[in-house]
Amino acid sequence: MVRYKLILAYDGTAFAGSQRQAKHRTVQGELEKALRGLGWSARSVTLAGRTDTGVHASGQVAAFDLDWPHDLEKLRDALNANLPADMAAKEVLVADPKFHPRFSATSRCYRYRLFSQNVRDPLRERFAWRVWPAVDGNVLNETARVFLGQRDFSAFGSPPREESSTTRTVMASAWEQAEGEWQYEVRADAFLYRMVRRLVYVQVAVAQGRCSKEILVRALEKPQTKNEIPAGLAPAHGLTLVEVTY
Repeated sequence: MVRYKLILAYDGTAFAGSQRQAKHRTVQGELEKALRGLGWSARSVTLAGRTDTGVHASGQVAAFDLDWPHDLEKLRDALNANLPADMAAKEVLVADPKFHPRFSATSRCYRYRLFSQNVRDPLRERFAWRVWPAVDGNVLNETARVFLGQRDFSAFGSPPREESSTTRTVMASAWEQAEGEWQYEVRADAFLYRMVRRLVYVQVAVAQGRCSKEILVRALEKPQTKNEIPAGLAPAHGLTLVEVTY
């Protein structure tokens, strides 16, 4: 019996999130179904992080124990033969027996895509948020830098448990323009629930002139002022979990 580390990609459109649910299609549920076809009989796989309904991944990490008599490439191919078309095993590695995708992680990186256009674009909008009025790219980048460092992000997300800390360390937070869209990349030691979508939403609000950057700074310093920030979340379909580091 060996512990394996799996790098997993999926189009989150048709999933009710990553975490297994009894009555809904989920990433974990489909992965476990595929593994059972290979003789896996454990209770559950573990994932590096939970993604919401509609959120995508190109670098989700899962771990499972399996007695597999063939090489890693054949395990990857066998998984892909059993997985649905909107999921793919990108790479399978042998892991330390104590490896845990979530608790062993040192950082996670997400990417959010958006474009400014006043007419809807059905093909493009599957993976990017269309915003209008247009955003000011310079303002986006100025605002992104506000979130760097160790901060109390309680104004921008919820902890996994009520008593948990809301302090997180953000190592990277920046926007880049590519192929007619803006892409936000943010890396942190961990994220609060819905934190990335909240960060994107408030940055867009600032870049559209609907609120000031100073309001966000104040909410980081004094979370009790969070009601001054425009309420809302960026849509899930623009978000992708890109990488988990160990």
